[in-house]
Amino acid sequence: QVQLVESGGGSVQPGGSLRLSCTVSGFSLDSRSIGWFRQAPGKEREGLACITGRGGDGYYTDSVKGRFTASKDEAKNTVYLQMHSLQSEDTAVYYCATPTGRFTYLCPPLQPDEYGYWGQGAQVTVSS
Repeated sequence: QVQLVESGGGSVQPGGSLRLSCTVSGFSLDSRSIGWFRQAPGKEREGLACITGRGGDGYYTDSVKGRFTASKDEAKNTVYLQMHSLQSEDTAVYYCATPTGRFTYLCPPLQPDEYGYWGQGAQVTVSS
């Protein structure tokens, strides 16, 4: 059974850093890519980053490129999202997800419909 569990959320001051974790079970990280999304109150879910199953290549949307980095530790079945230079607009619930369909080790477009399995989310609040 495919499962994803986020952790590491919390409150941080503007300009600060935070690292989210996504621990998976039911599959190996070399077989599936992992995407990171967020959803702020009243807004649509936004794709941020994806790391491929094979090779661990990272892809990022412009809004987080240079500030967020996705990585993984396959031995721990865990994917990370390191976030730097956080601002109030980064406040949201953050989700990790993995795609369904063929070639799941590749990163599909960062659209929520492309991902079939989701974690429960982790709240990140950036406030002074």
